[in-house]
Amino acid sequence: MDTTLHHLDRGDGRLAYTSHGAGPLVVLVPGMGDLRSTWRDLAGPLAEAGHRVIALDLRGHGDSDATFAELGLVPIAQDVLALLEHLDEPAVIIGNSVGAGAAAWVANARPDLVAGLVLIAAHLQDHGPAGLAARLQVSLLLRRPWGPAAWAWYYRSLNNGHQAPWLGEHINALRASLRRPGRMEAFGALARSLVTDKVDIAVQDIQAPALVLYGEGDKEFPDPAAELDWLVERLPQATGSLIPDSGHYPQGQRPDVVVPAVLGHVATLPRTDSAWVSGAARA
Repeated sequence: MDTTLHHLDRGDGRLAYTSHGAGPLVVLVPGMGDLRSTWRDLAGPLAEAGHRVIALDLRGHGDSDATFAELGLVPIAQDVLALLEHLDEPAVIIGNSVGAGAAAWVANARPDLVAGLVLIAAHLQDHGPAGLAARLQVSLLLRRPWGPAAWAWYYRSLNNGHQAPWLGEHINALRASLRRPGRMEAFGALARSLVTDKVDIAVQDIQAPALVLYGEGDKEFPDPAAELDWLVERLPQATGSLIPDSGHYPQGQRPDVVVPAVLGHVATLPRTDSAWVSGAARA
């Protein structure tokens, strides 16, 4: 399995990603303040099922550069789109939190490059002042010198319910990453942009078949079950599940539920031996 680190030049910085396996492309996009290793329980089974699996570090995160001038949902989505264009093939995009929002943005903008979606803990409904207040509180935590420790505490709190056996190791890696030059500043800028920048994604126009997953105890949302229903009702081709005993990161908290759900979803999508049948070709 190829785990060599690759880079994609985006002009004012490089994106880091790893590639696993061979076959139709699956791109894994983590959430704000996270690392591509959040997908460790899902990447292997997807590769074993006959897919080329790309796990991406967001701009300013992990092994991606912290030199980017713009931080926000749209720049993240544009990075994912640039990666698909670079690889020159359609993909199933699996995203968590802001990564799920970026996946939805790409599916809306370039349906020809998106064969399917898995949206985990997606922030796509506007909760008005209450939602902005919650994000503002997070952005205020992300100040030096306490920023890495504050994020580690908050990240652990979002893993309420069952916790992955590797959670402590992962949180230590998050703290170490945020201590690298420029990364705490980039993370803070991203958090502030998610407070101030309103991005409307016409989810009702997305044609890619989608699987929508929320942790039943996800504290990022007033009512995760209502969030799930809201999104599934608006996506033209969507199914959804509420994942028990999990918070904001069900891909790591309940892989026993999430992995078979994701594998089942991607198995329904049209493909050849080496590639997906793109949205444009299906139309």
